Amino acid sequence: MNPLTSKIIHGWASLGPKFLPFADAATPEMPLSRLLRLSLFQVSVGMAMVLLIGTLNRVMIVELAVPASLVAIMLSLPLVFAPFRALIGFRSDTHRSFLGWRRVPFMWQGTLIQFGGLAIMPFALLVLAGEGEALDAPRWIGLAGAGLAFLMVGAGLHTVQTVGLALATDLAPPEAQPKIVGLMYVMLLVGMIVSAVVFGALLSDFTPGKLIQVIQASAVVTLVLNVIALWKQEARNPARTAFHLPQPSFRESWGSFIEGDQALRRLMALGLGTAAFSMQDVLLEPYGGQILGLTVSATTTLTASLALGGLIGFSYASRVLSRGVDPFRMASFGVGFGVPGFALVILAAPLHMPLLFGLGVLLIGFGGGLFSHGTLTATMNLAPRDQVGLALGAWGAVQATAAGVAMALGGVIRDVVTGWAGPKGTGALLGYASVYVIEIALLLAALLVMMPLLRRRGATAQVV
Repeated sequence: MNPLTSKIIHGWASLGPKFLPFADAATPEMPLSRLLRLSLFQVSVGMAMVLLIGTLNRVMIVELAVPASLVAIMLSLPLVFAPFRALIGFRSDTHRSFLGWRRVPFMWQGTLIQFGGLAIMPFALLVLAGEGEALDAPRWIGLAGAGLAFLMVGAGLHTVQTVGLALATDLAPPEAQPKIVGLMYVMLLVGMIVSAVVFGALLSDFTPGKLIQVIQASAVVTLVLNVIALWKQEARNPARTAFHLPQPSFRESWGSFIEGDQALRRLMALGLGTAAFSMQDVLLEPYGGQILGLTVSATTTLTASLALGGLIGFSYASRVLSRGVDPFRMASFGVGFGVPGFALVILAAPLHMPLLFGLGVLLIGFGGGLFSHGTLTATMNLAPRDQVGLALGAWGAVQATAAGVAMALGGVIRDVVTGWAGPKGTGALLGYASVYVIEIALLLAALLVMMPLLRRRGATAQVV
């Protein structure tokens, strides 16, 4: 290697921890290459989320002419499995195996379930829509097949994400956990953004054949990414998974977990805050178009602004939490940014200031990133070593369930208020504004629930 090349390489190596996002999350036990490889399971989860909520949502309603109510029911099926994340985490904590693995079997099972759901999904959708040769097939076959496919994908991704985060907690030293949380969620956002672009390009000229190819390719990519993520990550330890070891019941473990360290209060705060930040997810773009008169192109950038705010929030929280700041205090800072964010969104309409709307969306994304990072880091830090999977599963169950229920309620509340006040003009504005006001109230309720945690813990470092 010539001196110039050597100098360039050493220069990049020294700059990496400063300028590469989360490069300093690496430790001697967990080098950056291993961390990035493990985080690939989040990329596959992000891809599945975009496929379900984004791509298939539009394709089923527009191209396949499936009734919107039926689509909504299908898309809600993955949430049915969300409450079981605590049980999945518990089972991975107490798994008994001659091979000495606790997390790997569950991640592999979740991957296979997700793969199977994606494999049968396109054909079930075509039968449901009555496309091509499936025109004469009984509609109930397509309905049952599509329901099973969505349920399997949801069960698979919830299993993979719960156990994957537990494995990351097992492998990471406590001081590196905040940065690793940030890295994992950045990779989730990367998977969602890249998948959205790729799916949009591949399905620009929609045909049933292309739909089959895209969904089944997603199944293969999911399998490949998760195998690479798992490869040689968890060391085998048969003594830890021996069959003669006592195995508590789920009820006993849950009772022990929920009674310790104000776990119930933490979960309540998580549920309230998540609901507050999620209720507007399906309303921001319609609000921009219907109330502020923004174009489709302009409203589409709102999703990017929300994601950008979340990315900045995760990056900032990782940097600050690694210095010893109380994660609950960081979550409360997220609430502090979310409240003015929603207020700006409301004020943008009477002031006729779309720029104010964009700033509010950015603040909501930033606050949501701080809140999610803070609550997840607190869960990882406070989880007993023998209940890591259970603790993270409980966090995931509350977070996913609260987000799904809040999104559904947001749409219902908006429609009910708009119908009562009138579908046009002030009535439409009241429909949206009522949801944003409720979200502000939920954020304040989350802060109120967290206050005893803040007083008890306090911050050990200053936010800089």
